[in-house]
Amino acid sequence: MTLSGTPDPCLQSLRDRRVTLVDKLEFHIDSLIDVLVTKKVLTRDDREEIQYEKGPRGKVRKVLDILEGKGEEAARIFISASRQLGELIIKADDHSLKETSEFQKIIAKHKAVLKRRSECILYYNTRHGEKIPFSEHYVNLLIVKGHHSLEIKRHEVLTFGQQRISLQQKATEQRLIKPAQLFSSETGKKTGKKILVTGVAGIGKTVLVQKILCDFSNHKEHQSFDFIIHLTFRDLNLVSKPVSLRELVLRKNGHLAKHLDAIAENDAKLLIVLDGFDEFKHYRSCDVDVFLTDLDEEGEVVEVLSSLMLGELLPGASVMITSRPVAVNYIPIGSIDCFVVITGFSTVEIHDFFQRFFQDEELAAQMFKTVATNELMLTLCYIPAFCHIVCSILKESNGLYPTNPRTMTDIYVQYLLALVKSHANNRIESLNNVPGINHQEHLQEILLKLGRLAYQKLMNQETLFYSNNDEIARCVIASAFLDKTSIQEPGCTEDMYSFTHLTIQEFFAALYCAMADVSLSETLGSGNEYSINSLPGNLDLFMRFLSGLLSERNQELLSRNFGFQKQQDKMQSFRQKLISDTQATCENGAYILTQLHCILEQQDVLLIQELKLQSMRINLSDVTLSTMDYTAVKHFLNEIQITMSEMDLTGTNINAESLRGLQPYLFRCEKLCQRARARFVIRHQYAPRMLARNF
Repeated sequence: MTLSGTPDPCLQSLRDRRVTLVDKLEFHIDSLIDVLVTKKVLTRDDREEIQYEKGPRGKVRKVLDILEGKGEEAARIFISASRQLGELIIKADDHSLKETSEFQKIIAKHKAVLKRRSECILYYNTRHGEKIPFSEHYVNLLIVKGHHSLEIKRHEVLTFGQQRISLQQKATEQRLIKPAQLFSSETGKKTGKKILVTGVAGIGKTVLVQKILCDFSNHKEHQSFDFIIHLTFRDLNLVSKPVSLRELVLRKNGHLAKHLDAIAENDAKLLIVLDGFDEFKHYRSCDVDVFLTDLDEEGEVVEVLSSLMLGELLPGASVMITSRPVAVNYIPIGSIDCFVVITGFSTVEIHDFFQRFFQDEELAAQMFKTVATNELMLTLCYIPAFCHIVCSILKESNGLYPTNPRTMTDIYVQYLLALVKSHANNRIESLNNVPGINHQEHLQEILLKLGRLAYQKLMNQETLFYSNNDEIARCVIASAFLDKTSIQEPGCTEDMYSFTHLTIQEFFAALYCAMADVSLSETLGSGNEYSINSLPGNLDLFMRFLSGLLSERNQELLSRNFGFQKQQDKMQSFRQKLISDTQATCENGAYILTQLHCILEQQDVLLIQELKLQSMRINLSDVTLSTMDYTAVKHFLNEIQITMSEMDLTGTNINAESLRGLQPYLFRCEKLCQRARARFVIRHQYAPRMLARNF
């Protein structure tokens, strides 16, 4: 109280605005404490007492409590210091209320924009104009919190099965979380600010991002943030000149232009999502030594993003990065606080997906029963993208074709048939009435153009591209396999394209190599020679597709349904190369899994019979084997009845169940190489007479 008996205005102001002050000062209290100690408003003992409080909000409350006993002058200095820091403006006029109101309006507008962008889910063959509500079709993903292996040498799709099984067997070690818990624990405590979400192709990383945006925009989850900024590396690939973070954000968030400075000042309430790091064409160059620290400072796009990931730029912001495991080694791992792995669907989620996809309980149960009888298709369904492909095949073909698919290539060929049938019937029927146009020839031309585009981009490791071919851009068949993204450039809008999934691009690339009038030596090698072993490891799945497409059964399907001529010369050439490569690899003990998968895709007993092996050494080392890998190995060993001189399983993380599956073949193995831990398992699984021979 003053001498006149009237209340102390500054102290009273702090009391009246206590709740607001706690909210406003939460993220700046440490800096303010330093200023107050310098100005001798707080003593060092006061500061030590404040530091014992839990959390920044507790510290603010403690400071206000201490100021109550310091008097009016201390309160006045506190208010003045707050103003000077620019972190707090205490005004009683309407202007303050107006500013608060305007800021809340821009938050509401931003959420409305995100809601519009995230409310519908886009499936790979969604028809034009078809809207599928995200909230009605989202199926829960299994998300595991914890560190994940950062070295996966082979194509992620091929390694998925064993990862899933391994994670399920370690159920007691899992920390399954919900999307809402990515940025805070069940108790509400915040986790790390930099989160890395990894998962193989098709596992649901982008769907998880959409779930976060959808929940945030509908005021359901993640309300500790005022703003979420969503950037995709596909779009960032288009930036070819020095740029600032402000420019990157405003490319798709122009409505934030007037308020971006205020958002950046309160960056602790900001989440930035960077989706698809593995698609970034500069992902190998993120170890930069040039850092940006200001919103308007320009630099190469890789410098801007690296500065953001490392916390040099907007240090208080939370950042979530999604990536396939193959690219994770190039992320500045030292900056990551929390590692999260998406493991796909469980059997329960597969059931749920079928119910939501078919929208009919009886039909969904019937289709699931069909899939359950095919081990390959059921295994693929644990990956959400493949689950959708399988459901699409079942829906468009009213079940499976007369011959059940036996390999991954078979499934993709059926997917091609189903989508062409679904999307192209009207187009083909209209072509029948146009003189001089053979609809099958036109269909072949479109598919090969798509294949050539897929092949060229795959070899250049590109997933996003401009289309210079208006026929492909307008074609209803091509639209079933391509996604279009409109990018705003200065003065114009450009349309960019990508295949609906990387595996679809790999399949079409293989289709081009198999069916186009181009020799295999021209597409796979130089001169007259090519070798399966010499191709880069990231082309494993492409080679499997190529082998399957050059098999007799799929050549017959393509001929019957699309009028393609059988490529007898290519079939024979690839077959002979596969035989000679496999024979040499078996005898010299080189890594052999790629050849075994190609043999599985061929499904030709005569091919294996042509192998003239003098000795057989099976080297599968240093790769985490999937269930499909074991299928390929067992298929080969089942047909080759000679004694193995050696099987190398070193570094495969083989488990007891997989060893039991291989047991019949291990009895005819003279030497089995494995790490000590696995040897212990084997010694307790198999008979002493086998152990005596092998060790």
